[in-house]
Amino acid sequence: MTKAELIEEVSRVVEMTRKDSEVIVEAIFDSIVKSLRTGDKIEIRGFGSFRTRQRQPRVGRNPKTGTRVDVPSKRIPYFKPSKELKDLVNTVNGTVAPAAVPAATPPPAAPAPQGEPPQNS
Repeated sequence: MTKAELIEEVSRVVEMTRKDSEVIVEAIFDSIVKSLRTGDKIEIRGFGSFRTRQRQPRVGRNPKTGTRVDVPSKRIPYFKPSKELKDLVNTVNGTVAPAAVPAATPPPAAPAPQGEPPQNS
């Protein structure tokens, strides 16, 4: 979904003009960006949380020339979805889709006792 599609959806659901919906969506995004710039964490219950993470400085390579380039440390935005959002995304027709569970391996058979021949009945 693009930003324009989000504005259209808000406009349709709330029955507002597209211009008013655009102001609302822009205000929400601007508030999130402003909070992240000041180092605040944004937590939206049932949706997820936004925060920044610090990346350490590193040495990278210019892909064109192969020369070494010092990449400075920087803060990056990070989103962590809530459990509710994860469950909603994995819901199929009102039921939670089963998680991929690896097949259980059967326990190994007990070895035959030493010195006794196997019994054939």
